[in-house]
Amino acid sequence: MLKVHHRRGVITLAMMLIGALSPVISQQQPLRAQTTSGNPYRATLGWEKLPEGRTLGIVSGVIPDPDGEHLWILDRCGANQCAGTDLDPILKFDLDGNLVDSYGAGMFAFPHGFALDHQGYLWVTEGGAHGDPRGALGESMGMGHQVFKLSRQGEVVMRLGEAGVHGDDQSHFNGPSGVAIAPNGDIWIADGHRGGNNRIVRLAGDGTFIRAIGGGIGSESREPGRFSDPHDIKVDSRGRVYVADRGNSRIQVFDPEGDLLYIWTQYGKPSGLFIDPNDILYAGDGLSGDLRTGPPDPWRSNFGWEKGIRIGDLKTEQAWVTYFIPQHDENVGPGIEFLGVDFDGNIYAGEINRMRMVRYVPVRPLAIGGRR
Repeated sequence: MLKVHHRRGVITLAMMLIGALSPVISQQQPLRAQTTSGNPYRATLGWEKLPEGRTLGIVSGVIPDPDGEHLWILDRCGANQCAGTDLDPILKFDLDGNLVDSYGAGMFAFPHGFALDHQGYLWVTEGGAHGDPRGALGESMGMGHQVFKLSRQGEVVMRLGEAGVHGDDQSHFNGPSGVAIAPNGDIWIADGHRGGNNRIVRLAGDGTFIRAIGGGIGSESREPGRFSDPHDIKVDSRGRVYVADRGNSRIQVFDPEGDLLYIWTQYGKPSGLFIDPNDILYAGDGLSGDLRTGPPDPWRSNFGWEKGIRIGDLKTEQAWVTYFIPQHDENVGPGIEFLGVDFDGNIYAGEINRMRMVRYVPVRPLAIGGRR
């Protein structure tokens, strides 16, 4: 069995030094600090234009449409819950912030994970784990614990899991928090949200179960290939799978078959991940530096690190952080969670505590790989 070595760096905030470790298989490397080249972004607010009386709530996903002219945003119905509302959680905007379409009212209780596959289908997960108050209302209404595949017109094409029924077998989930579709069509699911199954699941494109990694309620673990609150999951152009193992303050990287490649701690305490078409990784961290106590595990704090967005190039061997965007105003949490990037390099990040979206605009050229 391949052995993964795991060491942790130290961050020096005053000098914007990001401590970094990029463990690689069977290869010891000296620990060294890493210097970023500063923050080349400017934060802006109020980009979105919504009908009178409607505001954004928790934004749990932003995806650029392949047409290059629109963005898809997953919103928790103007609050942190969709169960019992008649609002659409799936919103389509043009790049000027105008709302041009919406759908999904009554379909989800606690929409959480969001993805767009290579065939143009949208995917949404129900992220409320059993026993989590945020999922309780949905469960009482026979909703939750599912993953949906949707057309961009709102038609349900596939449902995975059983509505309102949690479990950790091959056909059930417990608050699935993220979904990603590999280049070969495989479906990868992070299952689940805090207090959920602490596993990732690989399915074939038709929903056939292939394998689960980690798993089981109460199975939180810091061991390689195990998880504590796997909060998001993404796949790069080579089919490698990236898991925001948030409770463990790390990203775990797997090959297309699900075998562990790397454990990275240089991205802070990641809640949300985004990989652009050039394999640039953006990791949103809105929890570092805060005291995190209570269940499901005792090691969830990530002191000595600053909240913000860390950016790295997955085409490089170790994917060091090349840019760091601090949380733009106050160091309060929870802050940045899910995020997305349009084809012009603008970053759209949802902030949990303020229930708002911040748009980060590049103010100078970035040397992180040929955006179009």
